[in-house]
Amino acid sequence: MDASATPAPEGPQRPLSTTERADYERLRRAAGMRHRRLRYVVTSVLLVLTFVLAPLGVVAAWADSQISDTDRYVQTVAPLAKEPSVQGALTNRLTNRVVSQIPTEQITDALTRALQETGAPPAVVDKADALTGVLKSSTTRVVREVVNKVVTSDQFAKVWDNANRRAHAAMVNVLTGQGGSAVEAKGGTITLNLGTVIKQVQTKLVDAGFEKASKIPDIDKSVVLVKTDKLNKAQDAMRLLTIVGVWLPVLVVVLAALAVWVGPSHRGAMMSAGFGIGVMMALLLIALAVMRSKYLDSVEPKVQSPDAAAVIYDDLVQFLQQSTRTVLVAAVIVALAGYLYGPGLGARWIRSASVRGTDFAGRGLARVGLRTGATGRWLDGHRAWTTGIAIGAGVLTLILWNYPTPGSVAVVLGLALLVLVLLGILAGARTEPAPATAGPPPTDDDN
Repeated sequence: MDASATPAPEGPQRPLSTTERADYERLRRAAGMRHRRLRYVVTSVLLVLTFVLAPLGVVAAWADSQISDTDRYVQTVAPLAKEPSVQGALTNRLTNRVVSQIPTEQITDALTRALQETGAPPAVVDKADALTGVLKSSTTRVVREVVNKVVTSDQFAKVWDNANRRAHAAMVNVLTGQGGSAVEAKGGTITLNLGTVIKQVQTKLVDAGFEKASKIPDIDKSVVLVKTDKLNKAQDAMRLLTIVGVWLPVLVVVLAALAVWVGPSHRGAMMSAGFGIGVMMALLLIALAVMRSKYLDSVEPKVQSPDAAAVIYDDLVQFLQQSTRTVLVAAVIVALAGYLYGPGLGARWIRSASVRGTDFAGRGLARVGLRTGATGRWLDGHRAWTTGIAIGAGVLTLILWNYPTPGSVAVVLGLALLVLVLLGILAGARTEPAPATAGPPPTDDDN
């Protein structure tokens, strides 16, 4: 043992002097201030990351669902087959392509030569060329009627759904730029192959008396769905979002939870997270509207009709908009919940009114004999725990819900509030109210 070591003094320590106590308090406040400032910095960084990644998380979840879920993909594109503007665009495109393959000029030329060989009057021969326009117009009208019947039929809608279900891998091709399926992305154009539909049109034309339709050569069977010079950049962004897939939304939730946990004021951090995510969702909805306007402005009428282009865009992004609104509603609820648990006058009044209301209802049950006894007393003593469990169950339900909507958020919120009201009533019915008395109970001195 080192003899030079000074043993610690035994016995009670002397109290700190006034100067020492002041120095100690000053050092403790400084350390606490530094610790609090550090927590503020960490919380701010976490919240900023949450706000920046929240829109990307929503888009990533939407992209992942469109690629991995066949039913979701078919549900997205199925309405296009029944949209009048899309049906009209397909009818016009298919009619023009079919009529362009019918040799009306050759028919009139052959008629002119036949009239000349039979010695018809020159006036009749000269008028034969005028039949070209009439023949083409009549042919176009008949072909359009046949094509329109095919495109607007229930059979076409079924073929559309089945083709899209079998070609679900085409969505991957759109995002990666690969080909080899019904939907292909080449350069700045996304096209849909309508070979099956054209075969049906040819069959209908043959049945209608156009035997030559069976000999129509192999024509271009692709229809332009989207044409934009931003496709390559969009494909790169979508590849990145597809890679992060499910994990980016999870990361956003984890970052928000860490911000609330680290924050010096948990309630303040929760309100900030809800408000910030709500603002970002609103900005994402605005960005989608701006993108829609820019896309429609960039579509050339010769490539696609404006009405059909608008329907296609709205249909493709409908679930993205729905998810964004869902997160926006959830964020607003989180911010409001943080406020209601705060010290504000309005929040205190709402909490007090809720407790008084449930207690009043519970006492009413107790008066008629429906008392909860020990269970009610336990619920009354553990209101914070039961409230947290009810809210946590609601949050877990939304997390496990497959593609929640604003309506589903409202339903879960309503059920959570109903559970909280029922728990409050059960707590209020813990014992029968004491009967009112005119004065204090008698004592021994009164005898």
